[in-house]
Amino acid sequence: MPTAIAVTGADLALPPQDERTLPAAVLADLDRQPLDEALRAVQLLLEQHGHLVVVYSRAAPPVVEQRLHTIRALLESDRIALFRPELPPLGVAVLARQLRQLASCDLGPGVLASAGRLLTHYIHAGALLGSVARLDRVPVVGLKSHTRSWVPGSQFAVLAHPQAELVKAAPEAVLPGPEFGTWMLVGRGQLQSDWVTGTLAPAWKVQGLRETQAPAESAEWWGTPKLIEFCAYLPDLSVLYQLVASVRQSVCHWCGIDVIGDRCVFCSATPPPAAELTARPVRALTTG
Repeated sequence: MPTAIAVTGADLALPPQDERTLPAAVLADLDRQPLDEALRAVQLLLEQHGHLVVVYSRAAPPVVEQRLHTIRALLESDRIALFRPELPPLGVAVLARQLRQLASCDLGPGVLASAGRLLTHYIHAGALLGSVARLDRVPVVGLKSHTRSWVPGSQFAVLAHPQAELVKAAPEAVLPGPEFGTWMLVGRGQLQSDWVTGTLAPAWKVQGLRETQAPAESAEWWGTPKLIEFCAYLPDLSVLYQLVASVRQSVCHWCGIDVIGDRCVFCSATPPPAAELTARPVRALTTG
């Protein structure tokens, strides 16, 4: 069975991108669910899939992260990887779906789980906000921006990843976008505007655009429910697979699993200093 990709809320389980996208396992209400029920749910996933990768947002309540670490410790399992990327909630949902796409390929669980860190670099995520007065997760937002945000009717376009950027939303406003072909997912919150779809998407030359509701954690992450979140991403499974397959794999010296990167995502062991992440020539694409 393919590795299970789990998220911590149903709104982070996006609809399939293609016919090969596997369903997400939803570990909902971890902060309210009895521990024994959560343990049984995770144990069942491990029995069915062998390995589990849980992708969750940094805006998740601290008790959710505590519960995940407790479950992994109680199960004494090195087959559970916890991944909390530096992305806003909509970007987390997109990344989880990309891993669900890759889960259908011939990638080992360690390589698949490690791929999350790699694919994060190819995601452009931000939001259009009605106020930045409570936004403290993007370093470019300073006192001057906070003052301007108190003016009625002001809207701000904020890019959180891969680099921090803020502009006042206007027809001529520009945010640095991807230099490769992407699709865009737009998550609607309580803000009313067509700036993202009418100005940003054409400026970024997106090849496709879809809309959804902003995840519940977006208001916490951005400091306001008056937002429209956006995320540009690579949609094609063949491209995602090529990116991952082009990176040299190594064997974790502790648990013996194949990984990419500088740390095993399952046991957290790091390789000897001489083992570095390097690229190798891209091989022929095989997504079977």
